[in-house]
Amino acid sequence: MTEAFPGGAIEEARAIIARYPAGRERSALMPLLYLAQSIEGYVSREALRAIAALLQITTAEVEAVASFYTMYRLHPTGTHVIGVCTNLACKLRGAVAVLEAAREATGVGSSGHGVSPDGAFTVHEEECLGVCDHAPAVQINVANHDEVTPERMRELVERLRAGEVPTPARGPAFASFREACRALAGLEPAPPTPGGGA
Repeated sequence: MTEAFPGGAIEEARAIIARYPAGRERSALMPLLYLAQSIEGYVSREALRAIAALLQITTAEVEAVASFYTMYRLHPTGTHVIGVCTNLACKLRGAVAVLEAAREATGVGSSGHGVSPDGAFTVHEEECLGVCDHAPAVQINVANHDEVTPERMRELVERLRAGEVPTPARGPAFASFREACRALAGLEPAPPTPGGGA
């Protein structure tokens, strides 16, 4: 268990579980998956087993949740995870070209599980990002970017390569996928929203 949650991470895991009433500890499953992902950039087999042991459930139950949701990565990721929505609204507005531009600009292959040669990027297709009126939509480290063109996608990748954090359409921007996962686990407050919002 200490391999999956090294150092103070095991205490953070226990603190997450303590948020839930006795008998409802398994409700901590999703935040624990985010915690594991914030450590390694993905949810490893060791992390699945460690979470199962902490919650006293089977590894299969943990994996069923982790494999159902696309926000949990079961393969190694780059520093930045780019998700391109290719559902109907986005596809009709050019999402396939945006996805191709993302793969080309980052150097990631078409498998959806790859990491760019420099270790900086993972690109994958999303079924739906829920902002159809702003298609084509892209997420970078879980932050939404609306009405993205292939040219804009290449620009976003270049900004990330330069160490900049592009301002999303709404909500906070995260410097890395792991940072976003820590916030989603409820361990650190999200960075301020650009423009002064909460």
